[in-house]
Amino acid sequence: MNKLQRTPERYTTEEYEARLVKIRARMEREGYDLLILSDPSNMAWVAGYGGWSFYVHQCVIVGPHGAPVWFGRGQDAQGAYRTVWMQRDRVIGYPDHYVQSTERHPMEYLCAKLKEFGWDKGHIGVEMDNYWYSARAHERLTSGLPDATFKDATGFINWQRAVKSEKELDYMRSAARLVERQHRRIAEKVEVGIRKCDLVAEIYDAGLRYDDWEGHGGDYPAIVPLLPSGPDAAAPHLTWDDLPMKPDEGTFFEIAGCYQRYHVPLSRTIYLGKPPGHILDAEAAVLEGMEAGLEMAKPGNTCEDIAIAFFRALERHGIEKENRTGYSIGLSYPPDWGERTMSLRRGDRTVLQPGMTFHFMTGLWMDSWGYETTESIAITEHDPEIFCNIPRKMLIKD
Repeated sequence: MNKLQRTPERYTTEEYEARLVKIRARMEREGYDLLILSDPSNMAWVAGYGGWSFYVHQCVIVGPHGAPVWFGRGQDAQGAYRTVWMQRDRVIGYPDHYVQSTERHPMEYLCAKLKEFGWDKGHIGVEMDNYWYSARAHERLTSGLPDATFKDATGFINWQRAVKSEKELDYMRSAARLVERQHRRIAEKVEVGIRKCDLVAEIYDAGLRYDDWEGHGGDYPAIVPLLPSGPDAAAPHLTWDDLPMKPDEGTFFEIAGCYQRYHVPLSRTIYLGKPPGHILDAEAAVLEGMEAGLEMAKPGNTCEDIAIAFFRALERHGIEKENRTGYSIGLSYPPDWGERTMSLRRGDRTVLQPGMTFHFMTGLWMDSWGYETTESIAITEHDPEIFCNIPRKMLIKD
């Protein structure tokens, strides 16, 4: 056989080919002869590749013709054979003595291969502001391909992913069922004295275990559970420890369901004891603002419209939020479940279209406390689709 197939494909070959047509049309408009994609989310969307190999240099190359080319560590080529939609001759593995070497670099090997393809000239796009594309990789590429002109293609593919297909939306609906299950488990198990590490174990169990009724299990999310308590909840990105949970503290739980690498984040807040007035007031402001923002989440409006509606509701309650209040979500790998394109904030005038998906992140992080109630949504022809069905009101457990 020319192609091993062990892992179910996310999409049909026809869908991948349709994406390639759109990509090449934009490449022609913007003057790109070649794209080198290092973002594992973009690699998956273009080629279907999935594997925990992004700690070494890898990429997918979109040339002027033919199927994309996967390039990565030789031992990971076996993973590519089993996940990409292309034939085996579009998979290139580099020898292991290139891995984390001080004497040679994988991009030197890639340069030689690009010369064999005749793709060593013209305008080459690389993802300059990307977690997985290093300064050394860029230096080796540019020095190894002196006849090429390099252009920054950061976000090129990310924006192509902004409007989801119905298949992608179905994957996100499956992810939503998983995060619902996680929040129900939290509500059941959380109490004074439970150790946070044990609670996180419950979260992972609920998010990963196969469910016969739903017919699927979960994938690992791109961000670990975030659950700071009390004063620590002023910081949005703290994780957990092995200490018991205390009385008279609020904790927000920012977690995500993940299915086929598609994410649906959802945050809720739980208070162990009697919440003080300022937290109850914040909850009222956030819930009002969320409704105002959702009212603006319609096609033809902009990302900014959602944000302004939310911010104005907060301001009526005397609360100012300086950070953005949401971002585009979908297919992702660590360290981030966002798509790094649209943001729900003032100044982002991206026009909303059906099929766009967002985490409406209405969290508040003040000097000595924090509160989060969020929703993940899809823009439709009319009102937004809210992926999850979990009560927004803060859960109070005495």
